[in-house]
Formats: sequence, structure tokens, C-alpha cells
Amino acid sequence: MLRQGQGEPLVLLHGILCSERVWNGVVPLVATHHDVIVPTELGHNGGPVAKERPVSIEHIIDDIERQLDELALEKVHFAGNSLGGWIAIELARRGRALTVCAFSPGGTGDVDWDETKRAWKKLYRAVRDTRRSRAMLPLLVRSKHLRHLLLRLSAVHGERVSPAEMLAGVDDVIGCEIGDMSAIAGAQLAPLDPPPCPITLAWSGCDRLLPGDVFGARARELIPGARYIVLDGVGHIPMLDDPKLVAQTILTATAASSHRDTAIVSPGDDG
Repeated sequence: MLRQGQGEPLVLLHGILCSERVWNGVVPLVATHHDVIVPTELGHNGGPVAKERPVSIEHIIDDIERQLDELALEKVHFAGNSLGGWIAIELARRGRALTVCAFSPGGTGDVDWDETKRAWKKLYRAVRDTRRSRAMLPLLVRSKHLRHLLLRLSAVHGERVSPAEMLAGVDDVIGCEIGDMSAIAGAQLAPLDPPPCPITLAWSGCDRLLPGDVFGARARELIPGARYIVLDGVGHIPMLDDPKLVAQTILTATAASSHRDTAIVSPGDDG
């Protein structure tokens, strides 16, 4: 678990197959305003070991709530991407959230929709291809063009991810122990109306895994009281494309309960 900064607590939750490392570019930007806590989720590489298989969304939510209890945190701000956004919304349902900022949250498709099935097939294919190509990747990822191609499901500008960061992400995929993901794939987000706290649904404008015109529209139906915005120029994992945009979006969301200045200063900037 990574922890940095001071202020009201902010928990960042990663997507499926990732780890806390996916937030590395965002943490310094939001730690100027918050006590930032970044866990690696149950069954993921470097996180708590799952005792039950297959791992369900409820197992992961329960484990994050357990960690909040251990830290003596009753309510926190949450920001999450994909699976992490879904978890954040469910923790809001349980009364643990001050605010939620969910980036292209999972659980927003009907399990019987062709679009939902297509999204899971893309994810399974990506996992398969990652495992098969791991031995060659240290050589392949030296090329910006190949990083762009290999990360096209997650990012618009995969070339911005360094070779070292990409290999760490690959090892997170391979080291994930949640099994075949069937219990998560077979679940979906229940309606939340009215939301128990301010919720922002921030959809990636170039999301190739969960396109906003389908899954974003469904999310708006499920949480009609949420603020909905589209983030231009970023893919499904927007932290890879534009950490500063993600940080500013989070700070705007958390300010909904505190009315503070949300301006961010990048490390090394003047002022």
C-alpha cells in the first residue's frame, strides 16, 4: 500500500489486472491536497491473497472495507478506474464515501448484452496475448510504436508509458490471481438513486474497452444523480495518457464536499 500527502483521506482504486502502480503519475499531484492511500486489491499482484476462488466483486469490496477499518477511516474520498470505479460506487452504497470519482467504471453493462460480452472477450484476449508474449516483451517495448500498439486497448498514447512501466504492468497482469474473472464478469452494478454522496462519472472519450456511448449511457441510467463528464483524448486507463487531467478531475470531484481551491501544481512547476 502506498500512502502520501496530507489532508482529507483519498483512496485510489485500480482496475482489474492492475496494481497500485498504475496511479504513480497521479499520486504526487493529488497528495498536495489529500492524504492519499493506494492499495493493491485482493487477488491482484502484490495485494492480499484471495482465500476463496473465484474472486467476486463482493470479496474485493469487503477487503477494501476491512483495510479502511484497520486504518480507522470511517469515510474517505474515492477515485477508481474500471473495476476500481465500480468498487468505489459500491463503497459509497455502504456509506463509506465522502465523494466518488469513477473513471469508466465497470459493472455498467448488462451481462447479457453483446457489447458486454465483447468487452470481456477483448480483456481475455489481452491476458492471453500478454502471457504468450512475455518472453519477447523486453525487446519489443523499446519501440514507442510497439508500445502504442500493445497498449491500444488501454491508452490512446501508449508510447508515453516507459518500457519499465509497461513491463511492470505486464507482470501485474501475469501475477494477478483472481482466476478466470468469471464471478466478476457475471455481476453488474445495481441502480443507485439517489446517490448517497457526490458522484462523478468521468468517461474516457476514447475508451475502446467500455465505449461511453454504450457503457457511459448505461451508467447514467443506473446513477441518474451523478455528474457525468467526458475526458477528451484518453483511453480506458486515463492515468496512462494524462495523469494531470486525471488529478484535476479527482480534485474537482473531492472539492464537491469541501469547496476548496482545486488547482494543482506539477512537481517541478513554479508557483
